[in-house]
Amino acid sequence: MTQPIYAIGDIHGQLEMLEQALARVEADGGPEARVVFLGDYVDRGPDSRGVIELLSQGLAAGRNWVCLLGNHDRMFSMFMEDYPRNDARLLVGYHWLHERIGGIETLQSYGTEVTENTRIYELHAEALKAVPEHHSRFLQTLPDYHQEGELLFVHAGIRPGVALEDQSQDDKIWIRQEFLNDQRAHPWLVVHGHTQIPAPEHRGNRVNLDSGAGFGRDLTAAVFEGQTCWTLTAEGRKPLMPT
Repeated sequence: MTQPIYAIGDIHGQLEMLEQALARVEADGGPEARVVFLGDYVDRGPDSRGVIELLSQGLAAGRNWVCLLGNHDRMFSMFMEDYPRNDARLLVGYHWLHERIGGIETLQSYGTEVTENTRIYELHAEALKAVPEHHSRFLQTLPDYHQEGELLFVHAGIRPGVALEDQSQDDKIWIRQEFLNDQRAHPWLVVHGHTQIPAPEHRGNRVNLDSGAGFGRDLTAAVFEGQTCWTLTAEGRKPLMPT
C-alpha cells in the first residue's frame, strides 16, 4: 500500500490557518504524517514570526516534515544578510518592503516598527536585533525542491524540458507562465504553489495548492497516495481531479 504524503500550500504568515491545516493532516494521517510545506511562510499575513517558530521547532523536534524555500522566504533571508540585498527577480521598482510584497508585515510580526520615514539601514539594524538566530538559520537552510516517488514538490515549478539537476533556483521559486502553460507530462506529478488561484487545481501534469492564504483566503492542505490527490477539508478528504 502506498504511504500517503501531505502537502501544504503557501502560508504567508497565517499561523491560525497553518494550525488548522496541521490538525486536518493529523486527523487524516496521525502525528507521524509525512508533510511537505511548499514555501512562502512569510509576508502579507499577520504572524510570519509565529509560522517560522512553529515550523523550525517542528523540524528541531524531529517531525516528519520537509520545508521548502519560497521566493518570499528568500527575500526575507536576503534582507537579513550583513548587507541587505534585493532579489533580482523582482520587477523594476519593487523591493521586499514594497507595500505589495509583504516584508513590512513580516518585520512588524517581530515587533519592528515600520513608518514612511524609517530608513532602510535603520530597519535592517532593528531586524538583526529582533529576528532570532534560529529563524535566520531556518531560512538559510531550506531546500528548493523535494522529490519522492512519483511526486516532485517545489515552490513555483520547473522549467519544462530541463533535467532536474540543471534547474536553477530562480526558476524553482519564481517561474510562472513557461511552467504553467506547458501541458506536457513531466517525469513526476509536480506539486507547487506560488501562483495564487481561487481554489486548488489539478492540471494533469501539476497540482497548484496556493489558494491565496496570503490574501485572506483558505490555506490548502492535500494528501497524495501515488499520484492520486485529495484536499483535506473539515469533513475529511475531497478528491482533487485533473481538469
